[in-house]
Amino acid sequence: MSQPVLQKYCTFYLDKYYFGIEVEQVQEIIRFQEITPVALAPAVVKGLINLRGQIVTAVDLRRLLELPDRGEDEDPMNIVVRTPLGAFSLLADRIGDVLELADGSFESPPDNLSGMARELIQRAYKLEGTLLLTMAIDKLVSAEVLNRADEEVA
Repeated sequence: MSQPVLQKYCTFYLDKYYFGIEVEQVQEIIRFQEITPVALAPAVVKGLINLRGQIVTAVDLRRLLELPDRGEDEDPMNIVVRTPLGAFSLLADRIGDVLELADGSFESPPDNLSGMARELIQRAYKLEGTLLLTMAIDKLVSAEVLNRADEEVA
């Protein structure tokens, strides 16, 4: 009998939803940083942050997933992820725990997902009282997705 493959996930919240990213893709998690807007960038690109001299694109996950905007008094957290295109900061409402889950315990995403969420949610994992949704980070930061999301928001 083979042992289940365990995978670690960095979890975070957006609105009332609970998401996870594979820990291997996470470079670091930092508090809110000043964001410099970028002219003519897609609406889901909140701007750029300076991370110890490295310029990192900040992506507003709420806008990308068509969730209501964050309140003016609520500062997002930055989840800095490594991708083939470089580092990106994903703006989340708050950070959860690191969970270690068996790879075979995941299910396909819920059928009721729509819009960009349907493309970006890879799998779902049932936890007590909630559902963890895992995201396809490499797809999320692609120019195709970021630019298309801009067209859908407009």
